[in-house]
Amino acid sequence: MASSSAAPRVILSQGALERNARELLSDGGIVDLRHDAYGHGLERVARVVTEAGAESVLVDDPQALALLSAVGIRASLEDAPCVDPHRLLGVPEPGASEQTDPVMRLDGRVMSTKPLRAGEAVSYGYTHRAAQDTRVALVTGGYAQGILRALGNRARVQIGDSTHPIVGRIAMDVCVVDLDGADVRDDTSVTFFGGTGPMRDALAHWSAATGLSAMEMAVVIGRHANREWSA
Repeated sequence: MASSSAAPRVILSQGALERNARELLSDGGIVDLRHDAYGHGLERVARVVTEAGAESVLVDDPQALALLSAVGIRASLEDAPCVDPHRLLGVPEPGASEQTDPVMRLDGRVMSTKPLRAGEAVSYGYTHRAAQDTRVALVTGGYAQGILRALGNRARVQIGDSTHPIVGRIAMDVCVVDLDGADVRDDTSVTFFGGTGPMRDALAHWSAATGLSAMEMAVVIGRHANREWSA
């Protein structure tokens, strides 16, 4: 079968960001946009929060300060932020009683599928063997894009309306997903986290599995995948 070489994409929701910003900035405030807006892209996020009423944004360095100053956005290296970046960006936070809409979604693609017989193993090291006959998909997205090795055999993805486990060790640019005996077309979209479906808050599970915070992972993934904005 033909296979897709498309790298994983970080899809950023303009609508989710605008909704979150309007809710949090009705009375103005200073917004923390360090670390390239935590992997979401500094300039675009700064424009949205400024239009929503932010008085200023906090950035890391003089280069970021100059970038925003050149487009008329007030920024600072020292102002104390009063808006929680977790809530602004919808990144799951432990103990939070209410989560806002996630702005970031990570999507891969199905490169190919194949049958896996009971007892057969996948990926290097053979950390997973099929308990019964099934079918697996090779999916774009690996540790080079921030999908940590610790998530092998411990995380799920969404394909269509269903979720399926990642099985075996995660490789540099790909991982293997058990389709539970089903089949999907090559180039089908695969959601790792975010969006409005069952993977909406999957970064919280990733955090529990890896020991890293959801925000740390968002920064790394946002900087290493291809970022696109949607409505």
